[in-house]
Amino acid sequence: MPASLAEPLSPPRDSIALVHADDLLRLEVDDIAIDLLTGIYSEETHLPQPLRISIAADLNAPPHFTLGTPLSQSKNYLDLRDAVLKALPRDRHFTLIEAIADHIADTLFLGDSRVRRVEVKIVKLAISEGGEAIGMTLVRHRR
Repeated sequence: MPASLAEPLSPPRDSIALVHADDLLRLEVDDIAIDLLTGIYSEETHLPQPLRISIAADLNAPPHFTLGTPLSQSKNYLDLRDAVLKALPRDRHFTLIEAIADHIADTLFLGDSRVRRVEVKIVKLAISEGGEAIGMTLVRHRR
């Protein structure tokens, strides 16, 4: 008799692989909208600019996630969002958006020693003329 959708089968114990060195858990938060002081041109430096920020953080993956795996085996996704919305200073001017990305990466690395890699994509919304996404992506690895 086939298993029903309400009764998922557990994988056989011998099919659960041990953790491979390349295994990772990638947490992602996309399209966080925030206004920050940034820019190098005079028309950019006096008012906050609208930005759209996406973050991916890679952690070492545990051997297996089960139905009862606690959050301590992963990371709260809200930590990624908070690295933007709570940890970035709103009263400081970032000349380059690359510095904003580094601040976010540093926040995530300092907040959790399990974070191996951080990718931060920042789009400057105010300079788009045809709907294109103009910005940059910074990738940092734990040193």
